[in-house]
Amino acid sequence: MSIYQLKPKFQSLLRPGVNRLAHSGVTANQVTLFTLVFTLVSSITLFTIGASVWWGILPIVLFIRMALNAVDGMLAREHNMASSLGLVLNEVCDLISDAAIYLSFIAITGFNAYALFGLVLLAWLSEVIAILSVQITKKRANQGPLGKSDRAFLFGLLGLLIAFEVDFTSSGLWIILIANLALVITIYKRLHTII
Repeated sequence: MSIYQLKPKFQSLLRPGVNRLAHSGVTANQVTLFTLVFTLVSSITLFTIGASVWWGILPIVLFIRMALNAVDGMLAREHNMASSLGLVLNEVCDLISDAAIYLSFIAITGFNAYALFGLVLLAWLSEVIAILSVQITKKRANQGPLGKSDRAFLFGLLGLLIAFEVDFTSSGLWIILIANLALVITIYKRLHTII
């Protein structure tokens, strides 16, 4: 079970707006690049600003990012904007954005930098396997328990708790280590579908 399974319903809600963007001349690649810049600016701001109350915007940032990720894909598929460049941009920008979000938590006491770097590497590996699965099975492997949407939910919740001044001094490391374990399981399940 993964939050990713809610994607078709979410796309249905976005479709009218996507159609308007397409008719206005907005391209899928423009949305992809805007999403990257938006995520990087948000992550750098959270990392440098210091005040815990600002972390309350992280769930909103992650929701907007998720919506924009759906929008660029729908523009590409449903409005004949798919391209090799678009495919590369979509995957690379997602990997960079993920890293920026996760590593911004280094600023919060209790979240170990090494554990967060490990999470970034495992998250990247899980997504690379998902990309490879398309070539091998013609279908993207999106199994959980900690796929992209699930990670967004987890870090959005953590951001909200930080905004409410929850102390992660003793628990932050364990949360990330458990997330790493969940990613190892995710990687195993995705590999199992293609090997």
